[in-house]
Amino acid sequence: MDRVRERPGERLVSWAGADEIWEREPDDPASALRHDALLAAVLAVLGALGVELLRSVDALGAAPGPFPLLTPHLAVVTATAALVWRRRAPLLVAGGLSLHMLVVGLTMPAVMASVPMQVVYFVGLFTGVAWARDRRAMLLLVTAVLVLMFGWITWQFAVGQSIEGLLERDGRPLPVQGLFSPVGAYVVYTLLINVLYFGGAVVGGQAAWRAALQRRRLADQAATIDAQSLQLQHRAVIEERMRIARELHDVVAHHVSVIGIQAAAARRVLRRDPEVAQTSLRTIETSSREAVTQMRGLLGTLRGSDAPETDPRAPEPCLADVAGLTESSGAAGLAVSCEVVETRTGDVGRVPGPIGLSLYRTVQEALANVRRHSTATTARVVVRVERRSDLGFPHGWAEVEVLDDGRPRAGTSGTGLGLLGVRERLSTHGGTSEIGPRLTGGYRVRVRMPLPAEPT
Repeated sequence: MDRVRERPGERLVSWAGADEIWEREPDDPASALRHDALLAAVLAVLGALGVELLRSVDALGAAPGPFPLLTPHLAVVTATAALVWRRRAPLLVAGGLSLHMLVVGLTMPAVMASVPMQVVYFVGLFTGVAWARDRRAMLLLVTAVLVLMFGWITWQFAVGQSIEGLLERDGRPLPVQGLFSPVGAYVVYTLLINVLYFGGAVVGGQAAWRAALQRRRLADQAATIDAQSLQLQHRAVIEERMRIARELHDVVAHHVSVIGIQAAAARRVLRRDPEVAQTSLRTIETSSREAVTQMRGLLGTLRGSDAPETDPRAPEPCLADVAGLTESSGAAGLAVSCEVVETRTGDVGRVPGPIGLSLYRTVQEALANVRRHSTATTARVVVRVERRSDLGFPHGWAEVEVLDDGRPRAGTSGTGLGLLGVRERLSTHGGTSEIGPRLTGGYRVRVRMPLPAEPT
């Protein structure tokens, strides 16, 4: 499909930003006003100094008005004072200073041509383009200023003092000494100076406006990315809490079922066999205490979660199932081994269900990250259960550690949400973790959780 060609007017409107709805405003209006007032004061002092220097070398000429000594200074003060409001009313200041330049140029050309006043007029037009809220009005104003100024220059060439008279020496025209005639060189030089002057103000102001617009867009994009990142993290937390909610359901269902069965058994044999009834009551006591302890930990992370609950029927895995997980996790090019270290035989199987499930999910997430994001060829899983008071855990601890020998695979960086879920589970049980690259190469995921007191 052929691209539709834009008309010159449409390109000009697009270049000026007239189709943008954004309006540039100072980040701190009070600070901007102070800086503009300081700029105006400095230029006023320099302008007054320039007037006196011109007067001292007899280059000022006769000033109009009843007070010829004060009139040039009045022109300087009125021009520089307008710069105080240059960012509050940019178009008004730019238009006013352009008219000021015309009037002073007609009545006191030496004052208008002085360097400080030229800086004032340049800053006024530059600010009008760089800070204008209404970009179409800015285009109209700039067009009017350029037509007025270059029309004035043309009028000076045509109607003003003869150029030949300006270029005479001792009543005789200057001889041709270069590639151009004196008249042609004077006209071209004057036009080039004014093109660079007004063009620099307009193009520079538009570039400043574009740069401010780009900074605003980048800031908006950064804010959007931050908001989306927070949303993704919140979603990961909600999903993890829903998984914990399912665990809570299983904990309650299991312990209540055990309590019900043991209570029925105790009621039936209470009179015939008191020892069996006592055993059932002891089981009820242990089960109820364990249920309360586990529910307190789980409910601490479920506050504020209002996502709908799913209802999977499959039983949740435990710490003893990690060995089977490693056997099924070996993929092409990745060999996974598992080592179980326990104080006594069977300690792994006696780890409480919620703790075992959290450790199981940790191993599952770590192995998934190895397959997706690492160049590792081998991975090692270690399960440790220590039933001794150590490392700040009075009743022992259960730990899983996943080690690999790879490096991060290029172009496969994850979102970090899986490890965020691991830390969410860890906070539920009050454990510790060590997650990150190893000094000898590879990556380590180590999670340790405290064990409750063993039932007597």
